[in-house]
Amino acid sequence: MSQWLAHVIERAANVDDWLSPVRANALAELKQKQWPGRRTEAWRYTSLHKVADLALKTSSQAVAEAPQVNGLNSIDLVFVDGRLSTDIAHLQLPEGIRIAALDAKSDAAEALFANIKPAHHLFGLVNDVLAQQGIVIDVAEGAQVEQPIRIVNVSTNGIESHQRTLVRVGQGAKATIIEHGVGNEQSLNTVFAEYDIADRASLEHYRLALQEDQAIHVGGSHFRLHNESKLNSTLVGYGSQLTRLDVDIEHAGEHAFAKFNNIYLLAPHEHFDLHSTIEHAQPNGTTEENARGIIGDKAKAVFNGRIHIHRHAQKTLAELNNRNLLLSRGAQINTKPELEIYADDVQCAHGATVAEIDEEALYYMLTRGIDKQQALVMLNFGFVQELLFQMPNKALADWLQPILRQRFERMMEQK
Repeated sequence: MSQWLAHVIERAANVDDWLSPVRANALAELKQKQWPGRRTEAWRYTSLHKVADLALKTSSQAVAEAPQVNGLNSIDLVFVDGRLSTDIAHLQLPEGIRIAALDAKSDAAEALFANIKPAHHLFGLVNDVLAQQGIVIDVAEGAQVEQPIRIVNVSTNGIESHQRTLVRVGQGAKATIIEHGVGNEQSLNTVFAEYDIADRASLEHYRLALQEDQAIHVGGSHFRLHNESKLNSTLVGYGSQLTRLDVDIEHAGEHAFAKFNNIYLLAPHEHFDLHSTIEHAQPNGTTEENARGIIGDKAKAVFNGRIHIHRHAQKTLAELNNRNLLLSRGAQINTKPELEIYADDVQCAHGATVAEIDEEALYYMLTRGIDKQQALVMLNFGFVQELLFQMPNKALADWLQPILRQRFERMMEQK
């Protein structure tokens, strides 16, 4: 066991609140966990040596504001170093939605906390035992909430923090949730979110994992879909000295639909690890997953996407595609798309590609008088731009477009 995990277990023993029975179960399981090493399959390509002996402060009085997104009329909930800084009592909420802090006992929190996130996630268990700050969002049956809810997590220098999000979308309801993380200084934060999407409900979801440089970010978004429910989720991630995200989507009802697009852009020497698992446990489900990454010089990306078709999940349609662009011979991607199928009446496909910059196409554009940097952007940024165009929220897509383009241009300059 690492020194950091030993300290987590010691601190967890002092957490006493209404979630203590659930935390006790998580703590018991955490004590049995082995610290991941190279022989641990889920962590085979991601070393945790930067976390093993990490010692950071666990409280902060820092003040920070949420990044502004032009044209996005959202309800913002801001956490700074895991501490809620928004006064939720004074929020003007649309009809049919309730928002409460995690420290207040509620039916939604009891139904969701640690019930959707799989128990095998090591850092998920850490979050179970330490996350005392968080938010609970309960969308009433039939409510059509057009205004997006944005949950911002800001990490500052020298702080370790843990935050939890719980969301329940009632039958026939509709909502948009944006998880937005930022920070670039030495820090560690875990952010886990659990979503229950009821029959015929619809969730538009975004996770912007924009931590970079020295920020260490580990988290997950976990979804349970019921009969005829719909999920449209987009993940945009940077690399940092260590970023690891786990996404789980469970088709627990028939005729559920999930679309999951993810984009990752890694600057030189950064590390980004994405593991996704889609569980088709009921018939007539549909999943579309597209992952695209651009990896800078000496950066390392990991993608493990798994689709599991259970024995009774007949008539399933599922497709998984991972495409990667390496900006230099020093860039690295470990990609592993998986299909595990136990039903015989399904349509499934998966694939992965890894490519480098097309030197012939670049030469052609240079001979036509196009500047090299502009040519590189034209040739390669469109690689991920296609997924941006598929985002339902135009304001968010328009805001991300120049930000990601500028990041890509900087990555090319550092090549």
